[in-house]
Amino acid sequence: MFQTYKLKWIRMPHNYCIDKNKIEIITEPYTDLWQRTYYHFRNDNAPLLQMKTAEKFFSFVVKTEFDSKHRFDQCGIVVYLDSENWLKASIEYENETYQHLGSVVTNNGYSDWSTTEIDASVKTMWYRLSRREMDFCVECSLDGTNFHQMRICHLFKAKEEIQFGIYACSPEKSSFKAVFTEMELMDCKWQSHDGQKPDSD
Repeated sequence: MFQTYKLKWIRMPHNYCIDKNKIEIITEPYTDLWQRTYYHFRNDNAPLLQMKTAEKFFSFVVKTEFDSKHRFDQCGIVVYLDSENWLKASIEYENETYQHLGSVVTNNGYSDWSTTEIDASVKTMWYRLSRREMDFCVECSLDGTNFHQMRICHLFKAKEEIQFGIYACSPEKSSFKAVFTEMELMDCKWQSHDGQKPDSD
């Protein structure tokens, strides 16, 4: 299955496995993606496995399974254009009670972080990333069928060809296994807007 996609590592992890049905990544301590905002530090060393496309309208779905157990452990989807322009969506472990389901959008070297709390028992999540030119929609699902919107955003550098795929990392002193399955590219599931018309120039 994964052989049909031309996947390329950005920062290959030391411990991973790819076969026809799944991708496994064992995270390494002190790996992360973040730029400047609030914390002021910059972290750009998480392993990413991505494919390229110039297609302006598409959706990408993947299932994630994880045994994260330390603060900020995370795995999910990513659109990584360069170190200062990217988006990611994942579940970040917090403690034995709750985790953060959320996304980070980074434009021109500054990151934001939008989250909602979910129970710490959740260890499986599907994500769907949809592109409409330079705009993106991120959705999540507990069953792979019913998806719910997490985020709509704009990436200023996503003008032509982009890179997108999966990632896993452990920002603190931790390591866990992330498993990715059911990866699929498809026609864009994010329909064109049929509400308020755009402002005229």
